[in-house]
Amino acid sequence: QVQLVESGGGLVQPGGSLRLSCAASGFTLDYYAIGWFRQAPGKEREGVSCISSTHDTSYYVDSVKGRFTISRDNAKNTVYLQMNSLKPDDTAVYYCAAGTRWTTMSSAYDYWGQGTQVTVAT
Repeated sequence: QVQLVESGGGLVQPGGSLRLSCAASGFTLDYYAIGWFRQAPGKEREGVSCISSTHDTSYYVDSVKGRFTISRDNAKNTVYLQMNSLKPDDTAVYYCAAGTRWTTMSSAYDYWGQGTQVTVAT
């Protein structure tokens, strides 16, 4: 069964850090671009970051540049999103997705996780 499972979300104070993980099962991530998306209540899903299948290219939306880092460990079949200096505006459900195109267009992704909640609040 093809599956992506996110973990690592939670409640954190502003300025804090979290590392999200996206573990794949039933398929190998090696040949897939991976995207992280988020959706806050009442807002559209937003592409936050993506990384190419070859590791050498990554992208970040302006609002997270310098604070978030995407990485992948193909040996563990897992992708990570390190989130530092978190702000209340980062509060959302975060999803990872796997696809064959390196893009933040959600329609390009074939496989999706169930999401993990990130809440940034005092």
